[in-house]
Amino acid sequence: MTPELAALAATVLVHLAAMMWSQRSLEADVGREGNTGPRDGIEDRLSDRTKRMRRALANHVENTGLFIIAVVLVEFTESSGVLTALFAWIYVAARALYLPAYAFGWVPWRSVIWLVGFVSTLAMILLSVF
Repeated sequence: MTPELAALAATVLVHLAAMMWSQRSLEADVGREGNTGPRDGIEDRLSDRTKRMRRALANHVENTGLFIIAVVLVEFTESSGVLTALFAWIYVAARALYLPAYAFGWVPWRSVIWLVGFVSTLAMILLSVF
């Protein structure tokens, strides 16, 4: 397995952590019945942290697609190397840090962390194309 594929597998763990943290926060706000029900009208009952966690999870989903594309390009072009591996793991670290940064409102660091992950993904794409 290439380091980039290993980083993609690690991204699954980050994703699962984001889902569990978001769901636990949601359940703390609305209870088990609110969590397992249709969730109609619960937005007014959510804490600011839960709302941030739900946005962080949505952001993670949006960014994971681009990272998957980067890994696929690296694999198909057989351009795996030290730099693509480094950027892949920087992406994983940035995504893992992004969750608490969003949850705890680390401003402006949340945006800086997001940018590091995004630039790492773009770098992988560029390295695989050129």
